[in-house]
Amino acid sequence: MLNNLTARLAKVVKTIRGEARLTEVNTKEMLREVRIALLEADVALPVVRDFITKVKEKALGEEVISSLLPGEALVSVVHRELTVLMGGDYDSRATELNLATTPPAVMLMVGLQGAGKTTTVGKLAKLLRGKKKKVLTVSTDVYRPAAITQLKTVTGQAGAEFFPSSSEQNPIDIARAALDWAKKHHHDVLLVDTAGRLGIDEAMMQEISMLHTALNPIETLFVVDAMLGQDALNTARAFNDTVSLTGIVLTKIDGDSRGGAALSVRYLTGCPIKFVGVGEKIDGLEIFYPERMANRILGMGDILSLIEEAQRGVDLQTEKKLAQNKKDGDFDLNYFKMQIGQMNKMGGLSKLMDKLPAQFQVATNETHMDQAEKSVRRMEGIINAMTPAERAKPELIKASRKRRIAAGAGVQVQEVNRMLAQYEQMRTMMKKLKGGGMMKMMRSMRGLMSGMH
Repeated sequence: MLNNLTARLAKVVKTIRGEARLTEVNTKEMLREVRIALLEADVALPVVRDFITKVKEKALGEEVISSLLPGEALVSVVHRELTVLMGGDYDSRATELNLATTPPAVMLMVGLQGAGKTTTVGKLAKLLRGKKKKVLTVSTDVYRPAAITQLKTVTGQAGAEFFPSSSEQNPIDIARAALDWAKKHHHDVLLVDTAGRLGIDEAMMQEISMLHTALNPIETLFVVDAMLGQDALNTARAFNDTVSLTGIVLTKIDGDSRGGAALSVRYLTGCPIKFVGVGEKIDGLEIFYPERMANRILGMGDILSLIEEAQRGVDLQTEKKLAQNKKDGDFDLNYFKMQIGQMNKMGGLSKLMDKLPAQFQVATNETHMDQAEKSVRRMEGIINAMTPAERAKPELIKASRKRRIAAGAGVQVQEVNRMLAQYEQMRTMMKKLKGGGMMKMMRSMRGLMSGMH
């Protein structure tokens, strides 16, 4: 996500930190680099101008100039202003859903066709189910073929309840019937999926306005594709003028190398970004924290989100086994396989790497990352082709066994040799970790991933 911007700004941050003193000349040069990076990321020009002006004022102010470490102080200013740009101060309450109403809390999802509204409804239902909420979903999209069926499918995946509708019905009638059902059956939340169009038109806006009046939702969330860039901003303002949005969900943010909408949409609409959609999986919806996103954009990583993901996605029984193995110093291939499984539950290598600080990330591109992901899947296949005895005692695996394992996994013998070598690296890492060498392990992990071709 925002890969190019992160790379550019991380480089600028590194340069700033290295400055023993700040002058008007070197500050101007650094701010020029920040400005170019933001514009290349498709951040709206008025947003860039305002951001640079505010940073410049503070950069030449007493707080930075009189600091013992002016470079660090300026980085702090850039970080703080980036946080404010995307949603305010360090208080994350603005990003939380408002459920303070008599149930059901109605949430109206609006946006253009193709933005990912229906998928987002499913993801949001999953998130709310995780909070022990009784959720009902309904589709008022009577125009797009299979829209209702698609919502029924993702609702089932989320473990929520679905209110049926058909293309012959009127959207307002569907919405009222679903609300009545939700009240009678004591649902906590009603998620309403609406029709999108390929562009903003009067009929669409009129229908959204009527739905809003009929439902009086506590949340009206605008779902927008981050890859739309500047167009996303115009669309957001049009919807906000019609129904007074309460929040924004940015989708497909992991698929865009620019993603400037993430930095512009809050500033230009005044609406908080509440969630970002990542990937296709039903649990691919993250709460948006401005400060954490600022960390990631500046190459500082997002360790808090990584920990929260681990707590959500990791199987506790497996984790207990891993902890026991680590305690016993028992780093066999069963342990290695469990580690791969836990990593996959947290979204795989790419998702983990995205949240690590820049110094722990491998300088890589999307193609390299895809190769690394495939390499991990091959490793798992090779381990699955082994006998329990071979997994428990890898030293048993000699030439004839390697040939059998390679045939069983559908790979070359060299792949088996490479996997065993990487297992040995992992084993060494875990011994370092046992001795408290976390930083050493992180550096070793960087080297391990660089070898995944």
